[in-house]
Amino acid sequence: MAGPSRKVRKEWLRFVLVAAGLFTFAQPRAAELTAPELAQTLQKRIDGIRDFTADFVHVYEGGVLRKQVVEKGHLMVKKPGKMRWDYTTPEAKTFVSDGAKMYSYIPADKQVVVSPVPPENEASTPALFLAGKGSLARDFTASLAATPAGIPGTGAVALKLVPKTRQQDYDDMVLVVDRETLAFRGLATTDAQGGKSSFSFANLKENGGLTDKDFAFKIPRGVDVVSTGARQ
Repeated sequence: MAGPSRKVRKEWLRFVLVAAGLFTFAQPRAAELTAPELAQTLQKRIDGIRDFTADFVHVYEGGVLRKQVVEKGHLMVKKPGKMRWDYTTPEAKTFVSDGAKMYSYIPADKQVVVSPVPPENEASTPALFLAGKGSLARDFTASLAATPAGIPGTGAVALKLVPKTRQQDYDDMVLVVDRETLAFRGLATTDAQGGKSSFSFANLKENGGLTDKDFAFKIPRGVDVVSTGARQ
């Protein structure tokens, strides 16, 4: 991908994988929990979510000049393995996983990139969350942290998650929840080159009954189709 706005092709899969279901929590308050206890509480909530939708703001900062890019759109997720990111501002982009294949479409490029969803034994730790098979407590070392820039921090608590198995695309993730209600606010990652991405979420709706049709992607006419991976 040429610049920060294109970097989403590598990022879009991993940010929501941990996000699914991390909102509208019950007690206890986050302030009363240790980092490992908070991780376990969040995992229980993840396990109870079938689908969710949300509006998002994505902020990426990276490169030699530390250029910042802000993008907005709408997100849908359905377990296992289905999600759809529709970017609307400043550039139209669509990223879809139908559970078997992933489609990356940027209309300005007139190209659709198709790749297989990696099997469980080849997927990164975040990808396992999309399939409902990851574990915050098992796969990460958790600690409390400051709220990352780009995510509302007033009255929030942040949980830093360092993967126990080294990942190629990121060094750590931070989940942010409301201190009183444990409602999910956003997540952020840092990569090995110092690039920072954050997603903040609004208008979250869980278990709304999304169907597989919501994640069907029809390749537009007149675009080039590029297939990657051995399982096409």
